[in-house]
Amino acid sequence: MSEAYLEPSEVEAMEAQATNLRDQLIIRMSFRLGCRVSELLGIGRQDVDRAAGGVRIERLKQRLKLHCPKCDAPLSRRSVFCPGCGQKVAEAVQRESEKRRVRFLRLDPETMKMLGYYLDHSTRATDRVFPITRWRVWGIVRECARRAGLGPLINPDTGKRRGVSPHRLRDAFAVHALKVDDTGEGMRLLQEQLGHERFDTTARYRKVSGAELDEWQKKLWEKPTKEPGRDSSA
Repeated sequence: MSEAYLEPSEVEAMEAQATNLRDQLIIRMSFRLGCRVSELLGIGRQDVDRAAGGVRIERLKQRLKLHCPKCDAPLSRRSVFCPGCGQKVAEAVQRESEKRRVRFLRLDPETMKMLGYYLDHSTRATDRVFPITRWRVWGIVRECARRAGLGPLINPDTGKRRGVSPHRLRDAFAVHALKVDDTGEGMRLLQEQLGHERFDTTARYRKVSGAELDEWQKKLWEKPTKEPGRDSSA
């Protein structure tokens, strides 16, 4: 494999290698929702809305912010002098901030049917749909990719090779969505689906491949085709 992102057919091949419905759903939902591992594992039974055909995704984002101990102005990690009062900062004050975001993501009917069957026949007494660790999810994804014969991908930014991981399924969803609709509205909807705060984070998926770039560059310098009946010397 030499491409940068997984194709939908390759994700289907990974699904086919899953040894049970839980593992198949983990791969399938990671791709079709485009969600993060933490978001997938955070889905509870109460978050599954069968009537609406989707799941509720909740993300709690925690950050440590630095402040000047004298004037309380915000600081960066490299701040030596406070931009507010100008005093030298010996030790910044750390404050933890929380931001909770909730979004509802729909699933296709076939996946919802599979999820409903899984929940109805699950014997685990837990509120979580997938009561396993993130490391177990990584193991499931990597093992199914290996069985499907999928090799490493190429990082489009650095050119480095990287193995198939849960986040590569999220990437695959984003790229697939933009292939279907790369308009401004399509990118705005993708930003909402992925839960990105910044548009430029979503826009990075719009980077074209090397082949597409070559084709685009060729078109820049192509001579325009002469229209029938037009005399260029007129």
